[in-house]
Amino acid sequence: MQWSDYTTGERIKILRGKDTSQADLAEMTGLSVATIQKFEQGKQMSLNTLLRVADALGVDTSVILGQQAPRRAMLQTDRTMMRSLSQTIHDTAAGLLPDAIDEGEEEVLREAIDRCWDSYWKGEYTAAGALAIPILPQAAAYLRGQPVGEQGAAWGLLADGYRLAAYVANLMGARDLAYSAIGHAQVAAQHSDDELQPALVASGRAWVYLRDARLEDALKLAERAAVDIEPRFSTATPEQLTVYGSHVNFAAVVASRMKNKELVKDYLSQSNATGARMGNEHRARGTLFGPVTADTQAVGIAVALGQTGKALDLISGIPDGALGELTDAARNRFAMDKAMAQADAKLWDASLDTLEKALVEAPVWARHQALPSVIVQKVGRASTTRIRRVSALIGVRPGVEGGFAPATRKSAL
Repeated sequence: MQWSDYTTGERIKILRGKDTSQADLAEMTGLSVATIQKFEQGKQMSLNTLLRVADALGVDTSVILGQQAPRRAMLQTDRTMMRSLSQTIHDTAAGLLPDAIDEGEEEVLREAIDRCWDSYWKGEYTAAGALAIPILPQAAAYLRGQPVGEQGAAWGLLADGYRLAAYVANLMGARDLAYSAIGHAQVAAQHSDDELQPALVASGRAWVYLRDARLEDALKLAERAAVDIEPRFSTATPEQLTVYGSHVNFAAVVASRMKNKELVKDYLSQSNATGARMGNEHRARGTLFGPVTADTQAVGIAVALGQTGKALDLISGIPDGALGELTDAARNRFAMDKAMAQADAKLWDASLDTLEKALVEAPVWARHQALPSVIVQKVGRASTTRIRRVSALIGVRPGVEGGFAPATRKSAL
C-alpha cells in the first residue's frame, strides 16, 4: 500500500504515532479532541487548520495530503528535530544568527561536539541532531569573534558542527540536507588549520554518496581522502592512525559494494596493519578505530562480496568480549552483518535470533536502519510467526520510503 492510498485521516493517525495521543495533538494545535477525532475519521480540514496540524506533526502539508511520503521510520520527535536542524543549517550558512547569541568559548564548544558524537555513536540520532542545533550558530558566533588571521581553529569547530549535522541528516534519509550540510562543512574545513579536517569531511561526503547509491563517486572520494592523510607508521599519533584506519576501512567497504575484490584486499590489508599497529580501539575526531573495528568491518565486507563462508569464519574468530570495545552503533551494525551472513547460509532461525536480539536491545538505533528489512526479506523459510514478530520490531510500513533510494545490500550502511 502506497502512502497516497491512505486517507488523510489515516495519514494523520500514522504521523501522530503511538507516542502522541489525540489529546496531545489537540493541545499542540489548539483544537479540541473531538475535532482531532473527526479529522482522523475523514472530516475535511480548512487550509488554516491543515497548516496547524502539519506544523504540530513536523511535516509539510503535502505529506498529510498524500502528495509526498514521510521519511522512513520517523516519529514526530524526529521530524520536529529535522525541521529545526534544517533551519539552523541554512540560517547559519547565510550568517543569520540569533540576536542574543554570544561568542562562546572554544573549550565549551569542543565539549558540546564531543557530547554530540557520543549520542551519535550510541545510535541516538535524534538526540545528536538536537545537540547539533545549538552548536552550529554558537560555532559561527565564535568564528565571527576571532581576529582575522587567527580563525583556523574556529573554522575547524564549524566544520565539525556541519559534519555532525550532515551525518544525522544522512541517517535520517534527508538527502538534500545531508548534501547541503556536508558542502558547508567542506568550505569550513578548507579554511581550518587542521590537516585532518578536509579528509574527514571528504569521507563524510563519500558516505552521503554511498547512501545515494553513487558508488563510483563514493569510491573516488574515499580513496582520495585516505591517500591525503596516510601517515608514517613509525611516527604517527593514535589520533592520526584512528582517522587513517577509519578512512581505509571505509574505502574497503565502498569497494566491496562495487565487487572490486582486488581493491578490497588492498584496503583491508592496510586496515588490518593499522589496527595491529594501534593495538586497541581509539576514539578521535568523531570516529573509532582499532583491531576490533577492523575485524568486524571485514565481516560486513565479506557479506557484501557474497563470501558467506569467510564471513562466518571471521565471526567465529571474534570473541564476544571484544565487542564491548566498539561503539553501540558499531556493535549493532556487526549484529546486522552477522544476521545477514547467517541468512545467506540459510541458517534462518539463527539469523532471526541475532536480528531480534539486536532490535530489542537497540530499538532507537534500529528505527533508522534499512538493513533489518533486507534481512527479513532474505529469511524466507523461517517461522511465519517469528518473521511477523521481527517485522513488527522493525516497524517499517510499506510505501513510506523517502529521501534516498530504497536501501539495498550495496547502499545500506
